Amino acid sequence: MRLDRLPPVKSSLKPSNHPYLNGAWSPIFGEVNAEDLDVIEGAIPTDIDGIYVRNTENQVHQPIGRYHPFDGDGMLHLISFKDGKADYRNRFVRTRGFEAEQEAGQSLWAGIMEGPGQSLRPGFGAHGGLKDSSSTDVVVHAGKIVSTFYQCGEAYCLDPKTLDQGGVASWGPLDGVSAHTKVDESTGEMLFFNYSKYAPYMHYGVVDREGKLAHYVPVPLPGPRLPHDMAFTTRYSILNDFPLFWDAELLKRNIHASRMHPGMTSRFGVIPRYGQPEEVRWFDAAPTYVLHWLNAYEEGDEIVLDGYFQEEPQPKPMADAPGGLGHMMAYLDEHSFKPKLHRWRFNLKTGETTERHLDDRILEFGMFNQQYAGKPYRYAYSTTTKPGWFLFNGYVKHDLVTGQSWALKLPEGCYASESPFAPRIDAKDEDDGYLVSFIIDENKQTSECILVDCKRFSDGPVVRIALPHKISSGTHSVWADRRFIENGAFGG
Repeated sequence: MRLDRLPPVKSSLKPSNHPYLNGAWSPIFGEVNAEDLDVIEGAIPTDIDGIYVRNTENQVHQPIGRYHPFDGDGMLHLISFKDGKADYRNRFVRTRGFEAEQEAGQSLWAGIMEGPGQSLRPGFGAHGGLKDSSSTDVVVHAGKIVSTFYQCGEAYCLDPKTLDQGGVASWGPLDGVSAHTKVDESTGEMLFFNYSKYAPYMHYGVVDREGKLAHYVPVPLPGPRLPHDMAFTTRYSILNDFPLFWDAELLKRNIHASRMHPGMTSRFGVIPRYGQPEEVRWFDAAPTYVLHWLNAYEEGDEIVLDGYFQEEPQPKPMADAPGGLGHMMAYLDEHSFKPKLHRWRFNLKTGETTERHLDDRILEFGMFNQQYAGKPYRYAYSTTTKPGWFLFNGYVKHDLVTGQSWALKLPEGCYASESPFAPRIDAKDEDDGYLVSFIIDENKQTSECILVDCKRFSDGPVVRIALPHKISSGTHSVWADRRFIENGAFGG
């Protein structure tokens, strides 16, 4: 391995016993370029060619008040596969907030567990008082990596080869961009939404394969809401209005406290890809909250939508959590809010909704072969988590046609990242490829990248590749084939 270390960023972070500033969530401050990574076990396949990128909440400065992991600074970790070799590099996302705090040498913004009045400068996002850290999601679109923030910030662009900073996306609207933009690899279009505390409370848009804003319309809601994800089919986009959102009375006092609102249903807004506000059709469903969708597609008169239905969207605080963090720990623990793989069907002819669980296990952060996005698909890949923690400890492969599934558990003390599907070059089947993931090994204080052959899922990794340093845990990730990066689409 050839290693080049860049100068570390300035940090004022002090040692603490905060559960999400230690262990697998320990921040790092160094940025590196590493070529020709060492293989621990197995061999790097020659039949994939592309990049795996994962975003990270990686706190740099001493927090103002109580820290929540979603406050952390964005850091991208990239591993590139080509001709049986792998290279790695990582970079902080140089957001306006990151640069301002580097200049000041301290935190300037409080996080979501504190009021906006604690911040030293006016804030960003739907919350209105946060730092836009661009630390939540990441996609590849129009030949660029695009990172986004869950509370609606600016979309930041980076080079998919070098991670050189490209600044704020030129197409981004003033209302911001939520995490979970969706890229249709068939057409090269990117679909997105945003939300705020001001009418009409939500917008929806499309960016074309050249990176230009092609469509942007309001999607009026009854009041401020907290959507987190969206889905799409070949002809429609699917937005949502869930009964978990900020308490209206507390919001008048600038207190952002989310809660379930009894008596309200879940609502799903179906809009043609280039539709107008009056074309949105709303479908009612059982009350819940959904963080993440898998896929959606059209089947006859129906739209089929798969995602993770929370059975306890407002969990009770964890009794054994460290002082003052019981509420935060519960909302991060899947075993508290109990997400289950679920399927909704929206009948465009009758307006009816039907729904059911597809699996009774606690699962989330699902991925699938993105070449089937918006189309009928068969295979999905979910993560399992360590009870009490936001830490992935295994995977489940689902055959959504037969109902079969295969589980893969990581060794104790090893934690995964969100793990996209990487198709083989000239793949013959939907599951002809690999699950790719970064692993944090708390036993050895190291990190590695693994590939799991999805045709032999339960066999475990076919290769383990050493990373040059232990990385911090994080949230979302993306796989992009090199030919998609270079061409902007696989069709369309």
